[in-house]
Amino acid sequence: MVFFFRDKSFANIFLLLLLSLAVHIHFFTTPPVVVITNNQGLITNFLIRFIKPLPTSLLFLFYHLLILLQALRLNTILNNLKMYHQQHFTVAMAYILFSGFFTQWCAITPALLANSLVILIFLLLAKMYNHPSPKTLLFNIGLLSSITILCFHPTSILVGITLFALTIVRAFKLAEWFVLLMGIALPFYFLASYLFLTDNLGQLQNYLPILQFHLPVQQSSAVLWLSIALLLIISLAGLYYNQLNSGRMVIQIRKNWGVMMVLLVLMLPIPFIFKGVGMESAVLSLIPLAAFAANAYSYPKRLFLPNILFWLSVALIVYNNWLIVKN
Repeated sequence: MVFFFRDKSFANIFLLLLLSLAVHIHFFTTPPVVVITNNQGLITNFLIRFIKPLPTSLLFLFYHLLILLQALRLNTILNNLKMYHQQHFTVAMAYILFSGFFTQWCAITPALLANSLVILIFLLLAKMYNHPSPKTLLFNIGLLSSITILCFHPTSILVGITLFALTIVRAFKLAEWFVLLMGIALPFYFLASYLFLTDNLGQLQNYLPILQFHLPVQQSSAVLWLSIALLLIISLAGLYYNQLNSGRMVIQIRKNWGVMMVLLVLMLPIPFIFKGVGMESAVLSLIPLAAFAANAYSYPKRLFLPNILFWLSVALIVYNNWLIVKN
């Protein structure tokens, strides 16, 4: 099955749509729900006002369209950046497959919508290496990161990601760091100014993330640990093949993978350190997980390992679907 996605063909877009329908086949009996927590950002207000009141049929279409567009967007960006040895659709395949690993990822959440902005931020970060106007780009990165934080507060981890990325990709220049930090600070400066002028400065805390160390899942289950274990195995296989082939990559591509690694390391703790979020916020790590997993699906010359990983994922997803329908 993986063979079909290792080729860059427009027919694969249709296959990805079928894959999304198959991964979330439980939606035909239990439509996707909108899961939100108050005071998590502007996306929360958008979901409450415009998405939650929609009929179940439109929620069904909205989820599949969102997942498919994000998967294709990420796949296109990584292919255009030449981060793999050939053009393929395995990134999109992994993104859609992994979305069915956890029941919390099968819902419409602020974190899922925020992924669209995170994908765009990664694209801008990847352009830093030889961009003709780095200061303009850095300001835009800071501005977009800050807007993303206002949209979904737990993405405040993006501040650390952009700073680490700047350290990895470019030589240290104080002016560039200042421009990036100015871009990050500007939206909050205007927000604080507006609240001050309207005598609502006390509400500023509603627009800021709140740290609270906790466990995102109160009751664990066998299927949860199976999902985590399989995701870990596929990711480690992807990291292995990435390192195995890193010597063939030019320095810019290696730096892009360095940024992706920073994205993975800093996104994973989000469900544990921000107040009011659970496993649904871990969907933010779907971007780097799919990017690294694609190495395990695309690099091996023999299809034995990729197919084993694929069908193990399918078996887990079938079991998850059965549990969701049963409950």
